[in-house]
Amino acid sequence: MKLLQDRVVVVTGASRGIGEGIALKLAEQGAHIAFSYVSSDEKAKALEEKLQSLGVKAKAYKSHAGLFHECEAMVNDVVKEFGTVDVCVNNAGISRDNLLLRMTPEQWDEVMTTNLKSVFNMTKQVIRPMMKAKKGSIINMSSIVGMRGNAGQSSYAASKAGIIGFTKSIAAELGSRNIRCNAIAPGFIETDMTKYLKEGEASQKFLSQIPLGRFGSTEEIANVTLFLASDMSSYVTGQVISTCGGLNM
Repeated sequence: MKLLQDRVVVVTGASRGIGEGIALKLAEQGAHIAFSYVSSDEKAKALEEKLQSLGVKAKAYKSHAGLFHECEAMVNDVVKEFGTVDVCVNNAGISRDNLLLRMTPEQWDEVMTTNLKSVFNMTKQVIRPMMKAKKGSIINMSSIVGMRGNAGQSSYAASKAGIIGFTKSIAAELGSRNIRCNAIAPGFIETDMTKYLKEGEASQKFLSQIPLGRFGSTEEIANVTLFLASDMSSYVTGQVISTCGGLNM
């Protein structure tokens, strides 16, 4: 029996990077996947087909997680198409790194909307079917930057720190309904978004700070997501799991 056999999972921002890795990993374990994306129709279609080839139901939604009405429409359709929502992975995220002196209000707002407001938007929608089913797992993608801060990333750090506070609050609110809410705080993970970190002398600086001496992979984040999505973590809620090779101790 697969760990997520016939569970319905929603993943935001899944057409590439960590989100794509999570969608594929959970589908391998029997989950039906509804995922959102905002940019490439081509990548979304390719992922949808990949997921379906694993023998599960899959549907791509061009939906901006930072916009409440788009989340509402998406989750309503997921419940109609798939029957319920068992797991929600709030993964959508961007960075607009800049020193505070140079940061524009628009850059700040864009990061807050995509990274933090999206988590409110989606969680508010998925808890309805979860409360009806008296079970559910919500997994929010934070970052070690949200725990440690980082120069030039005040907006990103604030959004990811906000996710941690939100996660703990929702875990407290919904624990009695058998709905769990946890966060994952990745460290330096190899994706399109972080490939610049591996170039030149800067990469050695980053690697020297990581006890395991290497960058993480999207699969390693997906494995932690699988644990939190499945019944293996049935007594885990309100937690932040740093997945960072020991960088955050």
